[in-house]
Amino acid sequence: MRNIEIEELGATPITERRVEVVERKGLGHPDYICDAIMNQVSVELSREYMRKFGTIMHHNIDKGMLVAGEVKTKFGGGVILKPMRLIFGDRATFEVGGEYVDVNGIAIDTAKQWLKDNLRFVNSESLEYQVEIARGSAELTDIFLRKNTMLGANDTSAAVGYAPMTPTENTVLETERYLNSPEFKRRFPESGEDIKIMGLRTGSELYLTVADPLVDMFIESEKDYFRKKDELLEEIRNYIAERSGLRTSVFLNTLDREGRGMGGIYLTVTGTSAEDADSGQVGRGNRVNGIIPLNRPVSSEAAAGKNPVSHVGKIYNVLSHRIANEVYMNVPDIKEIYVWLLSQIGEPIDQPRIAAAQVIMERGSLGDIEREINDIIDKELANIQEFCMELAYGKIQVY
Repeated sequence: MRNIEIEELGATPITERRVEVVERKGLGHPDYICDAIMNQVSVELSREYMRKFGTIMHHNIDKGMLVAGEVKTKFGGGVILKPMRLIFGDRATFEVGGEYVDVNGIAIDTAKQWLKDNLRFVNSESLEYQVEIARGSAELTDIFLRKNTMLGANDTSAAVGYAPMTPTENTVLETERYLNSPEFKRRFPESGEDIKIMGLRTGSELYLTVADPLVDMFIESEKDYFRKKDELLEEIRNYIAERSGLRTSVFLNTLDREGRGMGGIYLTVTGTSAEDADSGQVGRGNRVNGIIPLNRPVSSEAAAGKNPVSHVGKIYNVLSHRIANEVYMNVPDIKEIYVWLLSQIGEPIDQPRIAAAQVIMERGSLGDIEREINDIIDKELANIQEFCMELAYGKIQVY
């Protein structure tokens, strides 16, 4: 029997609170780049381990950093003076039974491919790559060699997920995805990928502060910059007006000041601030549901890059959100739900130390639906190996 606890939570739902703050770091943000690349390295390593050994071996690639370079922006196109440096960190399995895995090569090739696929104006060959991945400790590596049907947790770690997402959360998430969509970039090629959105809701009013660097090769002058910025702002406002049920005010690149030349406009050469202004690090970006929800309880674990079959810092972070959503979608009369999962190192990952659901009821009694909630939690934990393989093959985004 799994240790499942269900209780009613005497709290005000987020949508009924006066203040809500939500952030989203977009595709070209340095923190997002680190999360995305290091997680993809884990995916590619998992595939290689499966191909060579028929199982996923010990690895955690969740200690990455992107060190900012240096550029000189210029109307019509600037130049790169110093390249960005991408550092890969932590642990992996390099050899099993005399058969070797090219961990370093996989890491670098994966990063280059991700950059080619996602950042239009970053030359993946121009970056410096520093691989600091080492072999894992004997005890943690041994977890993967034990002949149990269910791997043990390689950490004592807690995670929490919730459902549903609020209108503010969805608006922040979907707006960034729209601004970084291929369709939007075709219409507005000057829009860079390093988009960050901060949403503030006070009552029924939503304020969105958007940062979007304009790519200097598409900008002819300061006047041209502000003209194109106004066009972008109008497009964002129209997009949100058609989708948000809240009264929304949108602000774009609010540090800009006309008349100050390059010092008063947000220009980039490559579309990301990592070229010059801002370094990035795994775990400082979005939570596993794609946003930074400041009103919610969240885990401090960096899910991106962790191994997908034993590291509960990844598995439980994502699974807690999946369970919460399954309960919310399939059990009636629930206003809001939080699901907590706590592991104990060495214990099977399908047997958390506790799985707890905290429920805010819309109407009715918790006792009427407690069994349904229990059954969903139990079923999701029973199917955890299938879930882990979805993570291993990159079918579930974790940033």
